[in-house]
Amino acid sequence: MKQLFSLLQHPLTKGLDLDDPRTTVLRQRIIREKGFLSKVYREWCVRIRDTVPAGPGRVLELGSGGGILREFMPELLTSDVLTLPRLDVVAMGEALPFGAASLKAIVMTNVFHHVPDVRAMLREAARVTRTGGRVVMIEPWNTPWSRLVYRSVQHEPFEPAVRDWALAPGAGPLSAANGALPWIVFERDRRRFEEAFREWKLASITPFMPLSYILSGGVSLRVQFPPVTYAFIRRVEELLPQRLFAMFAIIVLERTSTTGAPGPR
Repeated sequence: MKQLFSLLQHPLTKGLDLDDPRTTVLRQRIIREKGFLSKVYREWCVRIRDTVPAGPGRVLELGSGGGILREFMPELLTSDVLTLPRLDVVAMGEALPFGAASLKAIVMTNVFHHVPDVRAMLREAARVTRTGGRVVMIEPWNTPWSRLVYRSVQHEPFEPAVRDWALAPGAGPLSAANGALPWIVFERDRRRFEEAFREWKLASITPFMPLSYILSGGVSLRVQFPPVTYAFIRRVEELLPQRLFAMFAIIVLERTSTTGAPGPR
């Protein structure tokens, strides 16, 4: 399997370290140039944009480096933990350079499962997000099908059985990860999350997209299905039971008027 993965790796990023900023820059280029993959990301961007609260206010994206969300939200404030071109802010989600209640939303794509201290990140997000504001994220999700896929072809760890909200160790901010972390925090440990973070209401979890990302080849592989098949494949996969087959989920948190949480953290 590893030999096959090596043969199919995208030539732009093959051999580059995951934590090298050049890898992130090149991955954005891959997203734009791979037609099927571009359609996946564009659908994600539309879903995020349409879930952000309406009206005035600033929206911050965490982990903007490899993404294209600003094409859909020109007013977006972009950020990353790496120093990259065309960012507004270089910062970690656990320490944001914004005042209290100064944002109407924080958004992210495939970022939460890389956060080393999710408790600190959720507290900081609550500090800077106003009442009624949201955190919107698209993240890997844990289903029987996704476990098989993520553990077979993905380079990132996927460990839904870990006891704590911890990451598998890695050399840097992107190589340290647990793809199952969003499911652990918001599904398996939902009661624990709700008791510890009463300033957040878990508004919705929508599992989706069992096949499209695999067929796109992602940002790591050179292969992809023809872009003209995208709409048909999306219709087919929406017929599948998402609780068994979804590989991703859209998770929406809504900021309540509660200022803190007396529960354990």
